[in-house]
Amino acid sequence: MPVNRQSCKIRKALLILTLAMLGCSLPVQVTLGTPTQTPAPETISSPTQTPPSTAEPGTDQNPLILALNPSQRPTEEAIMAGEVIAAYLQARTGYRIVTVIPATQSTLMDSLSRGNAHIVILSPYGYVLAREDNLATALLARVRDGEAFYGAQIVTNSSKDFTSYYDPARDENTTDAATAFKQFQDKKACWSDDESPSGYVVPLGLLNQAQVQIRSGAFLGGQPSVVRAVYANDICDFGATFIDARDSAVLEADYPDVMEKVTVVWRIPKIIPYENISMATSMPFEMRRVIQRAFIDLMLTPEGKSAMQTVYGFDDVQVVEDTAYTEFVNIVKASGLNLPTLIK
Repeated sequence: MPVNRQSCKIRKALLILTLAMLGCSLPVQVTLGTPTQTPAPETISSPTQTPPSTAEPGTDQNPLILALNPSQRPTEEAIMAGEVIAAYLQARTGYRIVTVIPATQSTLMDSLSRGNAHIVILSPYGYVLAREDNLATALLARVRDGEAFYGAQIVTNSSKDFTSYYDPARDENTTDAATAFKQFQDKKACWSDDESPSGYVVPLGLLNQAQVQIRSGAFLGGQPSVVRAVYANDICDFGATFIDARDSAVLEADYPDVMEKVTVVWRIPKIIPYENISMATSMPFEMRRVIQRAFIDLMLTPEGKSAMQTVYGFDDVQVVEDTAYTEFVNIVKASGLNLPTLIK
């Protein structure tokens, strides 16, 4: 979007004021305007791989590229917030950092593979693809409601002849997934949608790992709808939801006995991640640790946290290693789905 000279002056003034509030020393080299502008979609990602630079990464000649949240029409607020993040990281680390805005998640993945993005926020499926090609390593996990990972559950109508292997009193499973899932051979599932980790992809991966063949499932467009269908007992034999989709005011108002009539057969442990902050594996290990620390410090400042909320929707993060995602990665691969189609 065009930015006139007066607007640019205002943006620079606001950015300098924000940096002063964050405690960043000036002058700080921040690329305003051009790197965060949104040109025609085809020019957002380079069609050819960026030639390897002989300069040290993080220098003026070879800056680190921070990818902001993908958007074909980024708001001025998001652009400004991205500049605040980049400027803080640069001031904190001494590395030269510029920003780009990919049009889509697919464009982001392409930029990462071509060396046109070094610091990225990856969706769960984007991370699986990046690890598969050894393109990125996780630095920080997004935290929601105090958790960096969440679980799922397999539910059935209590009138059906299925065995529950979940003990609600102890909040634990009483057998492994393979044993619990064998009873679903040739049965029909209710899924929420074809991209949902908890409502489709992870349960499907576990079924495949257990070598359980099921009939074609019904996609109902939402996890409350899955609970409703299992309650009604007229579409499918079992369903998959996050924990605990039964426990909502709307469902309890419509079905006061939903917790009794919809039974949990098995619970998938908290292995499903939210987004994470990752960095290109081509960058030096020590550089990755410095950037990790800078993001942590950024989130401790009100202005930095606000900028992260604006650009990425993050309220909190925690340090994470790639090993924390191993089980999720393996199960997603076992689903047999075409992962690039799950990334938009």
